Amino acid sequence: MGMSSETPPCALTIAGSDSGGGAGIQADLKTFAALGVYGMSAVTAITAQNTLGVTAVAEVPLEVIDDQIEAVVTDIGVDAVKTGMLSSSGIVECVSNAVKRLELSPLVVDPVMVAASGAQLLQDEAVESVKQRLIPLAAVVTPNVPEAEVLTGLEIDSVEDMELAGGELLVMGAEAAVVKGGHLDDGSGRVTDVLVTRDGVKHITSFRIETTSNHGTGCTFASAIAAHLAHGLALADAVDLAQRYVWQAMANAKAIGQGNGPLNHMYAHDYDLSDHKSKVRS
Repeated sequence: MGMSSETPPCALTIAGSDSGGGAGIQADLKTFAALGVYGMSAVTAITAQNTLGVTAVAEVPLEVIDDQIEAVVTDIGVDAVKTGMLSSSGIVECVSNAVKRLELSPLVVDPVMVAASGAQLLQDEAVESVKQRLIPLAAVVTPNVPEAEVLTGLEIDSVEDMELAGGELLVMGAEAAVVKGGHLDDGSGRVTDVLVTRDGVKHITSFRIETTSNHGTGCTFASAIAAHLAHGLALADAVDLAQRYVWQAMANAKAIGQGNGPLNHMYAHDYDLSDHKSKVRS
């Protein structure tokens, strides 16, 4: 018996391990913890990685990935799931089968393709599997501009293009999409993320932070969305606050490593989730 009768929301990350601690499941678990969610993980791949780059990748056997998901879901249960690095089509299929079989939702899909350092983390043949098997299960998919281009085949040079790509991801079966605008720099000093849902389009704009502490921003953003959904927030609020969390974690990052350093996941973010609960957790 625990000391408290109040069970915290529980979230599961299905993603790769980053030995450097800045991205992957390490970033996800820190984000969950910072946002008051109990975090669990199913490791899909082990990377040898630091702030300078990825030097090795070893995929975890499919049955072990499946066993990890099964183990935590059957005992602890999950209020939200986030997928990150799923490097091969075999892993994508294994994970999507588990999500369907165990009826895991809401599912936040971060279609990780390339690390901030430029290392390819998704094999070319796996892109098709992500499109056909994973995206249709997503409550929200969170590509950056290059990832959205690969998934949709569109060239993205503007916010309008981002809206089109988001719409295309809905046609592919996602319930919602956030196309992240960090890679598009129009010189305005602002970054616009575009949330596309069946109800329409919403722009979320923030000031661009000039920093090399940007390792793991994508992982962290998707995990923050999942954490907020686990708390029972509506999607638009979950995305809004996730952008705010990432911005603050980036703005308050301390220099770590010699390359692209991590965010400050434990920075005291300035919002209280209880102010934003769209519904009381049952």
